[in-house]
Amino acid sequence: MRKSALLLLAIICQYALPAQTVPSIIGPGKAVDPYKYSIVKKGDFSKASVSSAHPLASMVGVAIMKNGGNAFDAAIATQLTLAVVYPGAGNIGGGGFLLARKADGELLGIDYREAAPEKASRDMYLDKNGNVQMSLSQTGHLASGIPGTIAGVFATLVYAKLPIRQLIQPAIDLAEKGFVISEREAAGLNATRESFLKYSTRPTAFVKEGKWKAGDTLIQKELAATLKRIQQNGAPGFYEGETAKLIVEEMQRGNGIISLNDLKNYTAKLRNPLEFDYRGHHIISFAPPSSGGILIAQMLKMIEKYPVASYGFQTVKSVQLMIEAERRAYADRAEHMGDPDFYQVPVKTLMSDSYAAQRMSDYNPEKAGVSSAVKAGVIKESEETTHLCVMDADGNMVSITTTLNGGYGSRTVVGGAGFLMNNEMDDFSVKPGVPNMYGAVGGEANSIQPGKRMLSSMTPTLILKNNKPYVVIGTPGGTTIPTSVYQAIVNMVDFNMNADDAVNKPKFHHQWLPDEVAVEKDFDPEVKKQLQSMGYKLAERGAIGRTEAIRVLNNGKRETIADKRGDDSVAGF
Repeated sequence: MRKSALLLLAIICQYALPAQTVPSIIGPGKAVDPYKYSIVKKGDFSKASVSSAHPLASMVGVAIMKNGGNAFDAAIATQLTLAVVYPGAGNIGGGGFLLARKADGELLGIDYREAAPEKASRDMYLDKNGNVQMSLSQTGHLASGIPGTIAGVFATLVYAKLPIRQLIQPAIDLAEKGFVISEREAAGLNATRESFLKYSTRPTAFVKEGKWKAGDTLIQKELAATLKRIQQNGAPGFYEGETAKLIVEEMQRGNGIISLNDLKNYTAKLRNPLEFDYRGHHIISFAPPSSGGILIAQMLKMIEKYPVASYGFQTVKSVQLMIEAERRAYADRAEHMGDPDFYQVPVKTLMSDSYAAQRMSDYNPEKAGVSSAVKAGVIKESEETTHLCVMDADGNMVSITTTLNGGYGSRTVVGGAGFLMNNEMDDFSVKPGVPNMYGAVGGEANSIQPGKRMLSSMTPTLILKNNKPYVVIGTPGGTTIPTSVYQAIVNMVDFNMNADDAVNKPKFHHQWLPDEVAVEKDFDPEVKKQLQSMGYKLAERGAIGRTEAIRVLNNGKRETIADKRGDDSVAGF
C-alpha cells in the first residue's frame, strides 16, 4: 500500500508546478551540444554511467546525475530525450517497463505498458468472414493502445531527487531548437515518409520537401509545446486538457477508438519483479504482462544442468542446446502468458526447476527438435523498441525498455501535438493461432479485452553477484529480446566474456514458430553447416536487437557498453 500511496502522491503533486526558468544544459558550449556530438561505444566509468540508443540521450542522463540527480532522475531525463531524438522508438505515445534496484536493496517494477481502449473487442481486427486484417492492427489509428509512458515517468519520479521541470527541460530544448540527425536517422525518416503522409491527418515535422540527409537539423515545435504542457501541469498535462483533446481529435479523424475517458483513467502499475538464481548469480527481471522474465528464467534453468562452459562459445553443441531451450520456452509463451490482471499466468510453475527438467526430458543432442511436436507444457494452474541502462554512484540500478512496437509505431503523428502513437494492439493475439508482425503466435491468454495490457517481450534485467550490483542489461528487438538477454547472460556467466563481447558477438534466435533459427550475418558458417546437417532450418537476417549493458568490474568501475548494431552510445563520469 505504501508504494501505491507514494505513486499517487507524486502524480497529484505534479498538478500545479511553479513556472520557473530552468537553466539549459543544451546548446553549443554546454554539457550537451545537439549540433556537434559523437557516438561512444564503450567506456569504464568510476561513478555513474548511461547506455542508450542515442548519444544525446546518454549525455543528458549523465549531465542530470552530475547536477545532483540519481539514477532515477537520469532514467527519466534520458527517456524523455529519446522521445525527441529517437522518434523510431523513443516515445511519449507508447509504453514500457522500468526495473530497478535501489542502493538499499529495494526492488521496483513499474508497468506502464499500453492498454486496450474501452471500445476494443476480441475480434476487432477480423472481417465479416473471420479473416485477420493485419494492416489495421499494425498501421494507422486503430492500431494504437492507450499510451503509458508519461504515467511511467511520474511513477518513477517518486524515487528521483529533482523536479520534473528540470528533468524534462533538455527534451523541450532539443525539440524546440533542434538537433542534427545521423545518416541512419535520415534513412529511417526517408523510408517512412509515405507512411507518415498516409497515416497522419495533419502535417508533421518528420516530413519535409526533399529527402533528409545526415547533418540536417530536425526541429519539432509541436512536440516541444506538448512537453511544456507536461512540465507545467504534470501527468494531467498529457492525459487531460489540450494534449488529450488533440489525441482524441486525431483518433476521430482516422477512425481510432482511444477516448478522453481512456486517457484519464490510465494508470501505471507496480509489479513485483521476478527473481531466480543461475550459477551463483541472482537474476532479477520483469513479470507479466512481460513474457521476458519468465522466458529467460525458463531458458537458463533448462540449460543449467548441462556443462555449457565446457561446450565452448557458439560451438554446435552449445548453440543446439540453447536453441532447444528457446523452442520450448516460446511454446509456453504462446499458450500460458498474458496480462495477469485478466489471466492467471502460472508463473511459479513455469519458473520451477522441476518444470524446466520436464520440458527438456525429450531433448536430443544429436538432432533438431520439431516445433510441431513440441507443444506448450501441460500446467494445471519493439522490433523497434529501445532500451536504456543507468547506474549511479550510490549503486542505484535502473533498466528501462520502452517502445512504440514497430518502427515509428502506427506511423500516425498526433496532429498539433507532434508525437507518434504506438501500434501496440498488434501485440495482442488478434486471432488465436495467427502470428503477429514478429511471427509470435498467441491464444486466449493474450486475447483483446478492454483495459487489458498486451503481452510483451520486453526484458529489462538486473544481475547481482555476491548480493551486490553486477549487471544492468536489456535490448529492443520484438520477440528476439528475451533470447538476446539470455545469450548475453550465458556469454558473461558461462563463457566469462566482458560486456563488450557479450553484447556484440553474433546472435541466433528461435521462437517455436516459425520453426527456423534466425542467425546474424557474421554467425560462424561452419556451425551453420553443422546445424543444418542436424536438421535445423536456418534463416540469415539483419541485426538482432541493440543491447545496452553496464557491468561492475572488480575495481568498482562501471564497464558500459552500447551495441555496435546502431547509433547507440554511452556516457559517464
